[in-house]
Amino acid sequence: MGDEAVLLDFWPSVFGMRLRIALAEKGIEYEYREEDLRNKILIHNDKPICESIIAVQYIDEVWNKKARFLPSDPYQRAQARFWADYIDNKMYDAGRRVWSSEGGELEAAKKDFLEVLKVLEAELGDKPYFGGETFGYVDLTFIPFCCWFYAYESCRNFSIKAQCPKLIAWANRCIKKETVAESLADELKVGECTVTEAWVDAGCYPSDASPAFNFVCCVGC
Repeated sequence: MGDEAVLLDFWPSVFGMRLRIALAEKGIEYEYREEDLRNKILIHNDKPICESIIAVQYIDEVWNKKARFLPSDPYQRAQARFWADYIDNKMYDAGRRVWSSEGGELEAAKKDFLEVLKVLEAELGDKPYFGGETFGYVDLTFIPFCCWFYAYESCRNFSIKAQCPKLIAWANRCIKKETVAESLADELKVGECTVTEAWVDAGCYPSDASPAFNFVCCVGC
C-alpha cells in the first residue's frame, strides 16, 4: 500500500495534534492542510479516515513496521483503549466547563477537571509512560491536551502542577521526544489566541457555552 497521506487539520486542535504525533512517530511524510475547522481528517490514498482516535489506530495498523502504539498483549491493549476512551470522554467535557463557567460554577468545574487529571495521574503511577517504559497509545492520546494547561492556569487562576506533579513530570518527559515536541502547538501561542465559537465546533479549546462568554486567553491575564 502506498504512503500518500494528507492531514486536514487546524493547528490548536488537540485531536489534530495526536495525528501529527502518530505520523511523526511512524516517520510518515504527509501533506498538511489547514482547512474547514470542522475537519480533522486523515486521507490515505484518497480514502478519508475520520475521528482522530480511529485514525491513530489506522496509522498503527497500516504502518506497522515501526514500534506499535498499542500493546501486543490483548489485556494490555484493552486497558490502553479504555484509558484513551476515558480521556476523550472526560477531558474535553471537563475542559469545556472550565472555560464556560463563572463564579461558584467555575470553582466546581475546576474541581471536576482536576479530579479527571488525578484519576489519570493515579493510573500513571510511578511509570515513565502510561504503558510502562515506552511512549505509547495512551500517551499519544493525552499529551496534546497539555498544550492547553498554560491557558487554563493563567486565565482561570489555578495550578495543575500543584495538584498533579507526576502528570506534569510525565508531560515534560513526553515533550523531550522530538516527534512530540515538533507536533504540538506552542502553549504560549495557544494562550494568546482569541476564543471563537468556530474553535469549539472544530473540537479544540476553549468552549463557548454561553452567548455572553467571549474569553480571550492572553499571557498573564
